[in-house]
Amino acid sequence: MISFRSEFIAVALGAALVSVAFSAPSFAQSGEAKSGDQPAAADTAKEGQRKINEFADAAKNLTGPAANPECVWLGQRVVGLLWRDDLDTAFRHLDLYDRFGCPGTHIQSTFRCLVRQGNIDPKAPDSLNGRVHACWINPGLQPTSSASAPPSTGNP
Repeated sequence: MISFRSEFIAVALGAALVSVAFSAPSFAQSGEAKSGDQPAAADTAKEGQRKINEFADAAKNLTGPAANPECVWLGQRVVGLLWRDDLDTAFRHLDLYDRFGCPGTHIQSTFRCLVRQGNIDPKAPDSLNGRVHACWINPGLQPTSSASAPPSTGNP
C-alpha cells in the first residue's frame, strides 16, 4: 500500500519532469541556436515585463486583496474566460481565486465594466487583455463614446 506522501512525491516528480521536457525543447535540437529563437525570447521578456507592470499598476491603484498579484492574475483570467464564454474553465479558475481569499465582488464588478464597454475587435487579441486590465483597475470605468454608440444598421 502506497502512502499519500509517496503518491504526492511521485506526482510532483512526474510534473517536474514533464515541465522540464516542455520548457526546454533544446534538448532534442542540435547545439546551434537558430536566429528565429531570439525574437521569441524578446517577446517572452516583453510579456514578463508587461505582467510586472500590471501587478505594480494594481498595487498602486487598488487596496485590499484585489491588488495582490495572485488575485490580479487569476481574476483577470477569470474575467477573460467569462467574456469568451469558456465557463467551465472560468469556474475552475474562480475556485482557485476564492481559495486565495480574493474578493468575488471584484470579479463581478470587473465583468460588469467589461460588458458595458461593448464589443472588442476580434482582430486585435491584446485589446481584450488591455480592457480587462483597465476594468480591473477601475471597475467604474465609463464606456468610451465609440463603444456606447449603437451599431448602425444602414437603414434610414
